[in-house]
Amino acid sequence: MSAPRLTAPTFEHHHSGFGLGYSEPRLSWQFEADDSTPKEWTQCIYDIEITWAADQKVDRFSVDSNESILIPWPARPLRSRESVSVRVRSSGKGADGSVSESPWSPASVVEAGFLNRDDWTASFITSSDKIGPNGPLQPLRFRRQFTLDTPPGKKWHARLYVTAMGVFQAYINGKRTGDEEMAPGWTSYKHRINYHVHDVTELLRPNEQNAIAIEVAEGWYAGTLGFRGGTRFLYGDKLAVLAQLEVFSDDWSFSSVLAPNEDWQCCGSPIESSEIYDGETYDARLEDEQWNVPFSSTNSNGWKPVTTVPWPSAELVSPDAPPVRVTQTIEAVDVFKSKGGKTIIDFGQNLVGRLQVRKIDVPEGASVTVMHAEVMEYNELGTRPLRLAKATDTVISAGKVIQDWSPKFTFHGFRYVQVDGLPEDSPLLSKDNFVAQVMHTDLKRRGDFTCSNALVNQLYQNVIWSMRGNFLSIPTDCPQRNERLGWTGDIQVFCPTASFLYDTVGMLKDWLQDLAAEQLQEGRGSIPPFVCPEIPMSGWPHMPEAIWDDIVVLTPHVLYQFSNDRNILLRQFAGMQGWLENGVKRGADGLWDEDHWQLGDWLDPKAPPNDPSNGPTDTILVADAYLVHTTEVFTEVCKVLEKAELADKYRAQTDDLRHKFQHKYITPAGKLMSNTQTGIGLAIQFALYRNAQEYKLAAHDLTMLVQRARFNIATGFAGTPVIAHALTKVCRSQLAYRMLLEKTCPSWLYPVTMGATTIWERWDSMLPDGSINPGTMTSFNHYALGSIVDWLHSTVGGISPAEPGWKQILVRPIPGGNVTHANVSFKGPYGLVSCKWKLTDKKFSMSLTIPPNTTAKVILPSDLPSEVAQDEGVKYQILGSGSYDLECNFEAAEWPPQRLIAPHISPPDEDIA
Repeated sequence: MSAPRLTAPTFEHHHSGFGLGYSEPRLSWQFEADDSTPKEWTQCIYDIEITWAADQKVDRFSVDSNESILIPWPARPLRSRESVSVRVRSSGKGADGSVSESPWSPASVVEAGFLNRDDWTASFITSSDKIGPNGPLQPLRFRRQFTLDTPPGKKWHARLYVTAMGVFQAYINGKRTGDEEMAPGWTSYKHRINYHVHDVTELLRPNEQNAIAIEVAEGWYAGTLGFRGGTRFLYGDKLAVLAQLEVFSDDWSFSSVLAPNEDWQCCGSPIESSEIYDGETYDARLEDEQWNVPFSSTNSNGWKPVTTVPWPSAELVSPDAPPVRVTQTIEAVDVFKSKGGKTIIDFGQNLVGRLQVRKIDVPEGASVTVMHAEVMEYNELGTRPLRLAKATDTVISAGKVIQDWSPKFTFHGFRYVQVDGLPEDSPLLSKDNFVAQVMHTDLKRRGDFTCSNALVNQLYQNVIWSMRGNFLSIPTDCPQRNERLGWTGDIQVFCPTASFLYDTVGMLKDWLQDLAAEQLQEGRGSIPPFVCPEIPMSGWPHMPEAIWDDIVVLTPHVLYQFSNDRNILLRQFAGMQGWLENGVKRGADGLWDEDHWQLGDWLDPKAPPNDPSNGPTDTILVADAYLVHTTEVFTEVCKVLEKAELADKYRAQTDDLRHKFQHKYITPAGKLMSNTQTGIGLAIQFALYRNAQEYKLAAHDLTMLVQRARFNIATGFAGTPVIAHALTKVCRSQLAYRMLLEKTCPSWLYPVTMGATTIWERWDSMLPDGSINPGTMTSFNHYALGSIVDWLHSTVGGISPAEPGWKQILVRPIPGGNVTHANVSFKGPYGLVSCKWKLTDKKFSMSLTIPPNTTAKVILPSDLPSEVAQDEGVKYQILGSGSYDLECNFEAAEWPPQRLIAPHISPPDEDIA
């Protein structure tokens, strides 16, 4: 028997370890077990080997510990630009007590970025021509030529440190220096600006002329942001770049910095305009194909000197989050004519990214335009959900064939593209001439789920596609209309699902830093913004709001559950406490002020199309339920951070608020005032009832509501994440399955039956007749209502973290409905967790994999309680790492559950997936 193999170590939550913004990065590694790994293997000792690139000195450290996540940096701090190679190994014991040692892991190279402001010797530069107050701004091109002198006989490396006030692409000698899109991404530019580090060693030509070139467009920095017309130049009205090229030898005996700004030149780009909402216009007649390669001074017409821009007050940071990239290319599935004779390209999948046209051949001066939309309506492109966004890209021909064209500095949410300008008889109007490039923040996939029900599997894929499309630099609400903002409520309810599907910790912790910076600005009263980064929003005044603003407590806590990183809680602590102490608008009883307007259970299906907050559940009750829950979570945060006095204070406050909630909203007979799926679901999930009898009554009332609704969903943003969990908590999981599998509107599967490939903003974003919902706010790519997937992972699949960081795993699959088998997996901080089960003739069998150095608390279906409030008596077993085959007898409750229908109405046929 042998110890498990270790993966190459990772550093903090950084996506690669290259250009790291830490001098003492914490280390983590995962375990990869096989048949030779002893069961119940637990690490006892870890060894770390660090090789310093400059002198090849090797340091080794051995520590008696079972920890393998976020291990403190053992060596001296890294200096700016410094590079080291790190590998690890572990020794541990299995169930029989025998000691085994792993081989050394593969090595990871970590290289520090700029750790000090003084590392920057370059300045931001912009065009010397005046840039007017109007927009959109024409993108700019910058270039500089230089001769590279390298040390003879020495191995050397080159790094480009680069960012922009705008979005950029950089080139050296005609080749892209990186594969990022929309770099450096959208941050709260008043507080933090990302910079990128590119290894450009292979692009440079020693002892020859070289050219560095950068193209920059408005992006989020200077472009229009927000709905109702939006705001332009929110951060600035000048496009600028910052670039510092450094060349150095391995031993640092030689180094050279290319930074002086007077040698740069600038000119306008042949991209006439490039806007996030409206799209991009490219005039090929203005193209200079030699602009980014070395050329003689005689070819420098049109290039003008640059001028510097004052250094911003914001901090320049190397982000932990991976960059936005093109991660997939999708071929078109169909080309057809619309009712009005327009050419429509169908990609078969609603996605976020851009169109690539493989070949454009039209006369000089002719234009080819492509307009994007998510759906078709009445056999025409469904553009009404775009609102004011044009979502149109245009190419103006120079009379030569254009190959593989796509816009550079914009993105769209679309499945369908209307193409105008190519001749009707052109062979280029073929589906083979068009591909879609999928763009999003290139997060690492962690979790997966499948089951025996094909429509549920499609629902799951729809959630993944919506997450991909809306995790583009920041977590957005939608990707298609003139909005695309970082709404806090959306990611707050979706974060548990998102963090299982992908490794979101680096990205979201970066984003939370912006949120905290904006929340804690002077004059805000610790009220977080509705959207982050914050923009002016007409009709949405600066005010506190439950669910949305509760993100400052709840989302860091979710990230902690998935990472066991106390530093996230510590860094966000001031914002958490500020929100509860100064942000919440309280009444005399400490609950929410009853006269304060709340978003409430936003987008409840019974709310009018143009009044999404006007649902049947009392909005203040929703806010108060969240306040109790948020205060309780903050109490746990105080305990984790060993702030004992504060933990006692907020525990007492939680108890007081819970009692006041009960007095205010629960009758002496145990009935909840707001008798809705959302109201009861929140009260169950947040433990707001007084005793077991009230929970039994709540179970009965919620059962009646679900049956009377004929298993249609009756929840919005507040209720949807909890309804299935609440039913499961009160031993009504069959009802949760029945709601999941309902196909009529409103339900999770109704959009799937309508051909949806992403999650819709509304339960009925498209009506059964194929028309778009009449509300002015409709998107076909919104992940919030996909939060049901958290229940698929934890209840249908059966795995969730029992301890922060998945050190102990809760395994509790609950079969039900017509689902006969399910398979869930999660590549967590310690390694692969998987649970695969099937139910055959009342025999439940499960294959379970638990990664080394962890344990699992396993509850078999036969040991589940049948009555409410008996959780403390549930039988379970604790298993160490390894692979297990478990089985038991299990018979689910009645299927399908009965609907409650008036006796004079003929019941319609069941519509179950």
